[in-house]
Amino acid sequence: MRKEQCAKKGENENREEDGKILPIAAANQSAFVFLIFVTVIMLVTLYLALKGLRMPAIRKIAGMDAIQEAVGRATEMGRPVHFSPGIAGLATDTGPQTLAGLTVLAHVAELTAKYKTTLWTTIRQAEVQPLATEIVRQAYMKAGVPDDFDPDKIIYLSGTQFAYASGVVGLMHREKVAANIMIGGFWAESLLFAEGAYQVGAIQVAGTAQTSQLPFFVAACDYCLIGEEILAAGAYLSRDPLQIGGLWGEDYGKAIAIILVAIGLVLSLAGNNILWSLLGKLW
Repeated sequence: MRKEQCAKKGENENREEDGKILPIAAANQSAFVFLIFVTVIMLVTLYLALKGLRMPAIRKIAGMDAIQEAVGRATEMGRPVHFSPGIAGLATDTGPQTLAGLTVLAHVAELTAKYKTTLWTTIRQAEVQPLATEIVRQAYMKAGVPDDFDPDKIIYLSGTQFAYASGVVGLMHREKVAANIMIGGFWAESLLFAEGAYQVGAIQVAGTAQTSQLPFFVAACDYCLIGEEILAAGAYLSRDPLQIGGLWGEDYGKAIAIILVAIGLVLSLAGNNILWSLLGKLW
């Protein structure tokens, strides 16, 4: 009974005096206005980038530049490259990490196709398998060697975390991989992968946005991409104006959010609630 009363009270708070229900909860409308504002900024940056009116520079990311070195080393040694896009699914809050990993996979596959180097891609999530297969196929076509594409080198190992980890480590040792590239969402298996590749002497490039796993990658891998660096991989590697424009707009949005938080913090400490009042007036 009490829950029903609380629910009705909440509904009443979201109604205007004429009884009309607000389309968005009042508490979220200032965030919605901010979203519209950032979207406009992104549209502007996309337009400028696509038209070539302005193209921002992207800072150097050592881990991204090391990918070509890793593939080149594997080629010289006559040994394969292993790639993992992580263990996260697509329909989760960690899905963007998997998509970032697949973006890097396209670049890695194009390099291995160009250098005639074997590429092993291991998959944990079943829905990622067809995406990875098509990405590698397109990379080989782009490199002009579609006949070298081998779908059997893109393998789904297991949907169980440590069964997948066991399969990956076993493949590393059997194939004696010379380069291990891991970009995506990783959890407890991260150190198992890094240690397994270290034991076979592979150069390693790893990256994830899982803060709990970053220390393991930093300690065990030659190069490590931290947090949002993996999400910038597509723009960094492809230099696609569309992706660079989107990344540019996102940076503006983050900068504005940080400035608003800093201003709000200072004003709150000074006992001034003008910013909160201003945001409140948006709805």
